[in-house]
Amino acid sequence: MIITTMKRYLPATRLINWHLGFSSFTFSLVNHGGGGSGFFNAYATSCAKLQDDPANANANNNPFSDMLVDSFGRMHTYLRISLTERCNLRCQYCMPSEGVDLTPSPQLLAPNEIVRLASLFVASGVNKIRLTGGEPTIRKDIEEICSQLSNLKGLEKLAMTTNGIVLAKKLPKLKESGLTSINISLDTLVPAKFEFLTRRKGFERVMESIHAAVECGYNPVKVNCVVMRGLNDEEMCDFVELTRDRPINVRFIEFMPFDGNVWNVKKLVPYAEMLDRVVKQFPSLERIQDHPTETAKNFKIDGHVGTVSFITSMTEHFCAGCNRLRLLADGNFKVCLFGPSEVSLRDPLRNGADENELREIIGAAVKRKKASHAGMFDLAKTANRPMIHIGG
Repeated sequence: MIITTMKRYLPATRLINWHLGFSSFTFSLVNHGGGGSGFFNAYATSCAKLQDDPANANANNNPFSDMLVDSFGRMHTYLRISLTERCNLRCQYCMPSEGVDLTPSPQLLAPNEIVRLASLFVASGVNKIRLTGGEPTIRKDIEEICSQLSNLKGLEKLAMTTNGIVLAKKLPKLKESGLTSINISLDTLVPAKFEFLTRRKGFERVMESIHAAVECGYNPVKVNCVVMRGLNDEEMCDFVELTRDRPINVRFIEFMPFDGNVWNVKKLVPYAEMLDRVVKQFPSLERIQDHPTETAKNFKIDGHVGTVSFITSMTEHFCAGCNRLRLLADGNFKVCLFGPSEVSLRDPLRNGADENELREIIGAAVKRKKASHAGMFDLAKTANRPMIHIGG
């Protein structure tokens, strides 16, 4: 029965005439070969490469290194750094109920090692860094790390993904330290359900952090919501209401499989179904032009200050435009969120490797990056770390 449901909603492009119409969208004609026929695709994220010339792909004044270009020509300008495996919540889609084994502290990257590796990436062409966890704000030195990273020559954006539990009181100092963008994870607007999903209390503190981020001038404040059938899918339009009067970008994320989160396709609410639900209550929903490397499909609504986005990793992946790399808290380097392959940068760093040797290790890993992930059903059977180990 679930397969029938999935077929009903895929591909999303077939639904466009019925509930949105062509007149209010910016389209690109996509040719699918064979007979030369094409169709207007108002939903799919562009898979175009940024530029053919890597030397011109980066505006941060640092020469773009071949180290960051994979075998498919994708240029990786975005580094996600996990600062810790620890978290003050126990979200069901992030870690198993029994918890996870944490890496011993001596095996985690020290602050100076984080900054040294980040500096190498930025000098090679990375212009955006996102700090993740675990929960990055539980680190006592988070402000100092932000300050050092934000001062790297060529870095244009320093972002953070957080659960918001302790963010409000730290936010003014974080902004002073150079934090330019905030994503706050929140999967329900019902306090009791929040406690069920996260296995902890704290809903009011997360809402306080969202308000504090708006007051601090972050625009937009991004709110990440993992949509799970039977748990929070009926709240989607309530989340959209958050965008009416505030510069909030609500981002609905398809439920993804990771070790220990008991992923099941029956819990997955596909993008087209999510879109269908939102547009029925907000018929003026209109697609915004997306950057070629954008993971989200972005929309605006007439009269709303904020925006709505959908991250469709499972049903309409955006691998062809991927520009992301990951540095885990234990120093492992991961070129794909869903790929099990990792290589240690911590070990050669501690064994005295110079920058050229580190570049060779990084470049070789990037060159091995696959064209796309394996697809959601294969991913569900593929060994991968729990999300809390990888970094959100």
